Amino acid sequence: MEVILREDIGTLGTRGAVVKVADGYARNYLLPKRLAVAATESNKKIVAQEREGHLRREAKLQTESEELAKLMANLTLTFHHRVGENDHLFGSVTAKDIAEALEAKGYHLERRKIQLDEPIRTLGEHEVTLRLHREVSTQIKVLVEAEK
Repeated sequence: MEVILREDIGTLGTRGAVVKVADGYARNYLLPKRLAVAATESNKKIVAQEREGHLRREAKLQTESEELAKLMANLTLTFHHRVGENDHLFGSVTAKDIAEALEAKGYHLERRKIQLDEPIRTLGEHEVTLRLHREVSTQIKVLVEAEK
């Protein structure tokens, strides 16, 4: 069965693509969850219009993200934590802490957009990547100092 995808699905394709899938997969999963529609001529026209609108919104979001990345390029966040022996922190600096510090500086950013493989547990300067958009990311500096 041929269907038109209404959302990006990793293994099948991108939004607006016409793909051939098993009948059961389409009937039982894609169509009921509104992830796809049957590939008829009228649906192709409707999806083409939706895709144009989506591309315009996506382009606007990307330009806004690029502007935000320029503003955040020289940003440094400083955290003060208690330390133990060998300069290891009691606790750690997590993505949540970074998101709260950004919020205090006037930048609203969701916690899941902060690319932090594991929490920061040592003193010093660390580079943290922020994924502002699918194609736009920026680096900020996180400085962890000992509490006095």
